[in-house]
Amino acid sequence: MVKNQTMVTEFLLLGFLLDPRIQMLLFELFSLFYVFTLLGNGTILGLISLDSRLHTPIYFFLSHLAVVNITYACNTVPQMLVNLLHPAKPISFAGCMMQTFLFLSFGHSQCLLLVVMSYDRYVAIYHPLQYTVIMTWRVCITLAITSWTCGSLLALVHVVLILRLPFCGPHEINHFFCEILSVLRLACADTGLNQVVIFAACVFILVGPLCLVLVSYSCILVAILRIQSGEGRRKAFSTCSSHLCVVGLFFGSAIVMYMAPKSRHPEELQKVLFLFYSFFNPMLNPLIYSLRNIEVKGALRRALCKESHS
Repeated sequence: MVKNQTMVTEFLLLGFLLDPRIQMLLFELFSLFYVFTLLGNGTILGLISLDSRLHTPIYFFLSHLAVVNITYACNTVPQMLVNLLHPAKPISFAGCMMQTFLFLSFGHSQCLLLVVMSYDRYVAIYHPLQYTVIMTWRVCITLAITSWTCGSLLALVHVVLILRLPFCGPHEINHFFCEILSVLRLACADTGLNQVVIFAACVFILVGPLCLVLVSYSCILVAILRIQSGEGRRKAFSTCSSHLCVVGLFFGSAIVMYMAPKSRHPEELQKVLFLFYSFFNPMLNPLIYSLRNIEVKGALRRALCKESHS
């Protein structure tokens, strides 16, 4: 094996092994979705930064989630679109490792941000009178920085463990981006440590946060049922249901992808799951989380009115 080992300079991303006409159709469709993702999340960022009424903790965290969605899509979708036009497009080894790091970093950060946002909603509904005392700007900034830092450090651990592995076989990644499990399949050494770390990270970053989110929303549900006002109860249910939609989409697809038995998911099916996990979620988040929100729609109307008056 040592004789066959060579210095890896690039990988071939096989992308979707489909008919060229279907790949062209997918290119047009995914390009449209990509534009929607950037416009939707960019609109949310613009509204939150321009409208002072949205300068609250929940929209502060929502702006970070929008940044994650944009960077998430920009990390994987352009490469996927290039592969649809030019199948088996090579990517440098350094570029592949960077793509893996960014994908994991943004994914981990999003998990933690969703937990932080559920905690914010818990405090707002369960302790409304103490909300401004508990969720100070210092606390919000600390939680956001912690989410980004922990996500990046955990992703760095995965990449460092990959860099110690030799790659001496065919350097063809059967995926549309450098996903960590697909990269590990090309290693010609024992990847047991990598698999253990991935499983431990899933427990820490997926199962643990999901349990915290469910506990938070269980307490929120109890608090909502105690609300006497029908309008207040409806508003609280509307806000929390949108949050739970995002949580269910993200954590559900991630757990199925990384913790379900791999024999049940052929490689082509895994690509479809990753499309949903890394592509459709960032596109749907603005629609589910923000653009159906009364405060965000009000900010959008005010921004459009100012533009028409000017």
